[in-house]
Amino acid sequence: VFVRRPAWVPLGVLAAAPLRPPISFDPAGALPITLAENGQLGRLLPLYFVLGAAALALAWRALHGDQGAVRPLPRVVAFPAAAFIAFASLSLVWADEIEAGVELLAYFTMPFALLLGIVARSPFPEWAPRALARLGVGLAALFAAVGLYQAATRELFFFAPNLQVSNANTDYFRVTSLFGDPSLYGRHLVLGIGVVLVALALRRVHLGLGAGLLVLLWAGLFFSYSQSSMVALVAITLAVAGATGDRLVRRLVLGGLAVGVLLGAGYLASIEIRGEPLRQRTADRSQRVEDTARVVREDPIAGVGIGGQPQASRRLSERDRTTPNFVSHTTPLTVAAELGLAGLALYVWLLVGGARLLVAVRRLEPALGLGLGAAFLALFVHALFYSGFLEDPLTWVVLGVGAGYLTWPRRDDGVRRGADSPESASPRKRKESGPDAADALAAGA
Repeated sequence: VFVRRPAWVPLGVLAAAPLRPPISFDPAGALPITLAENGQLGRLLPLYFVLGAAALALAWRALHGDQGAVRPLPRVVAFPAAAFIAFASLSLVWADEIEAGVELLAYFTMPFALLLGIVARSPFPEWAPRALARLGVGLAALFAAVGLYQAATRELFFFAPNLQVSNANTDYFRVTSLFGDPSLYGRHLVLGIGVVLVALALRRVHLGLGAGLLVLLWAGLFFSYSQSSMVALVAITLAVAGATGDRLVRRLVLGGLAVGVLLGAGYLASIEIRGEPLRQRTADRSQRVEDTARVVREDPIAGVGIGGQPQASRRLSERDRTTPNFVSHTTPLTVAAELGLAGLALYVWLLVGGARLLVAVRRLEPALGLGLGAAFLALFVHALFYSGFLEDPLTWVVLGVGAGYLTWPRRDDGVRRGADSPESASPRKRKESGPDAADALAAGA
C-alpha cells in the first residue's frame, strides 16, 4: 500500500503512534506471544509494524528512481537530531545501566530516528495537512469518549496499580482511556485541543463543530485530573491567542503570563511560610527533582549514560523504594543527568531547530505551521512535569511532518525546498506571510 500510496505513510504513523496493545513476550513460556497479565500495556507494536512497512516501501521507491524518496532533510533539524541521537547512543559506552540503555535505544531512540527519516521523505500533497488534522482530532475525540465512559462506569480498561489505590480512597475517579496513565491520556487530548484551537482561530472549521469538539475534549481531559496536561493546555491556548490575535490580544497574553508567574511564585512562597512539605504539595515531584539534581552534580559533563537516571537517583538518595519511584518526570533534568551538560546542549539545539523548522512551515501554510507548533509546544511543556518528550513518537511525527512539508515541491511555484529550511522559503511566500506573529508559538519551546 505504501508503495502505491506513499502519502499515506504519515497518516499510518500518526494512527499507530499512540497504540500499545496489551501483548507480552515470554520466550520461556508455552507461547512466545501472549496477552499481558491484568491488561498491562505492551510495546509500540503497531507503530513498529507501520515503520517496517514504510521503510520497505521507501527503499523500493528509492531503488526504482523516485527522486522524492531520497530528498534530504532540512539541515536545521537534521543536524541537531543526528547529533543528539548519536551522542545518546555513544553514552552507552559509559552507561551505568547497560540493560536499561539498550532497551531505551532499541525501543525508542532508533525507531524514532527511523520515523523522522521516513515521514520527512513522504509526499505531502495538498490534502495531507487537512487529513492529518482530522485524524489527530478524531483520535483525541475517541480517547475522550472512552475516558468519559470510564468516568461514568468507574472502571479502567488497562493495568494501573497506582490508580487502583488512589481511586479507591479519594472522592474523584481518574481515568486513563486507552492508556496506562492519566497524564499520557491528558497529553493526547491537549494535542487534539491545540489543533482545534488553531482551526477555529484561522476559521478553518465551522464554529459549531469546533465548539462541540472542544467541549468533548475538555470533558475528557477534566476526568484525567492531570495537572501537567492542564498547564500544557494553558500554554498552547495563550500561544495560539498570541500568534493569531492582534496587538491587544498579545498584550493580554503577556499580562496573563505575568499574572501566572506571580501566582505561581506566591503559591510556592505560601507553602514555605506555612511550613508545609513541598514534596506533599507536588505529589512527590519536588523530591524526584532533588534526587535527579544530585545525579547531575555528581557527573555534570557526560552524565551517567542513557537510561541510568532512575537507578542513579535511587543510589544517591539511599532510600528504600522501587526504582520507578525515582524517574525524574522532567525531561531537561533527565537529559542532564543521563547525558550531562553536553547532552543538554544538544537537546536545546534540537528544540531550537524544531522551532525554526515550524516557523518556516508556518510561512508556507499557516494552519499546518501553527498546528504543528501548538503540538510541539504542548509536548515540550507537558514534559517539564511528566517525562516523555523524546520518548513520545508524536514529537518525532511533528518534526517529520514539518521537515517533509518544507522540502516537498509545491504546485504553486515548483520549488523543491531543500536543506536550508527557514531561509529556503521563496521571497514571494515570505512577503505574503506578513509579520511573523506566529513565531512566538514555535519559539515557545
